[in-house]
Amino acid sequence: MPAINLMSISLLYATSFAILLLGFLTALSSKDLIRLLIALELMFGAVFMSLIPLFAVAANPAFAASIIVIFTSAGELLVLIAAIVIQDRRVKNILVRDITAGGDKL
Repeated sequence: MPAINLMSISLLYATSFAILLLGFLTALSSKDLIRLLIALELMFGAVFMSLIPLFAVAANPAFAASIIVIFTSAGELLVLIAAIVIQDRRVKNILVRDITAGGDKL
């Protein structure tokens, strides 16, 4: 099994951080729930990318962490899709500004 050199690991982590930052900034500036969903999926993708070098060093912990991340990502995706459907049925749009919590506008 070939070893991963330090340059490729640092490039992979830099790319993962850039994708995570892009997802975070997109989530902060999203105007509708679809963009928020895409931003959260970008952030989970960045977490998946950061697990890749761990497989070369410790495969069993990396596998366990990836299983946890996969189930978390799938659960988050299902909850957000349900929230989008409920929001669309309730107010006939998916804008973030129309989401209310406890009767108050956010």
